[in-house]
Amino acid sequence: MGLTKVTAQITNLEGKKPGYEALFLVDTGAIHCMAPANELKKAGVKVKGKKVYELANGDPYEVEYGYAIISFMGDETVTPVIFGPDNVEPILGVLALESTGIGVDPVTTTLKRMPAISLKTFKKKI
Repeated sequence: MGLTKVTAQITNLEGKKPGYEALFLVDTGAIHCMAPANELKKAGVKVKGKKVYELANGDPYEVEYGYAIISFMGDETVTPVIFGPDNVEPILGVLALESTGIGVDPVTTTLKRMPAISLKTFKKKI
């Protein structure tokens, strides 16, 4: 499977611009988004706390996180975002993708809008 990237913009929860806009690597193996800490701070995203994440090699990695609005493909959602190293490639995690109803087509490695956001655990009363 090839790499999938998308232009996205992160703004603080008040939606004040300018935010941080960049080409994000779409990573369906990552739950949360990550962007350079210096860019998030410039965009006014506030640190909420610290969490321990597991790297691809299994090592624990404690980092700061916050909440932000992320906009891409004409949609937006509020999502946790990791304050990564200042030179990190920004990552768009699966939580932001699923929250907007956008998925990755595994054949073409392109992003596509799903016909509906899944509510499979929801049982409609008739």
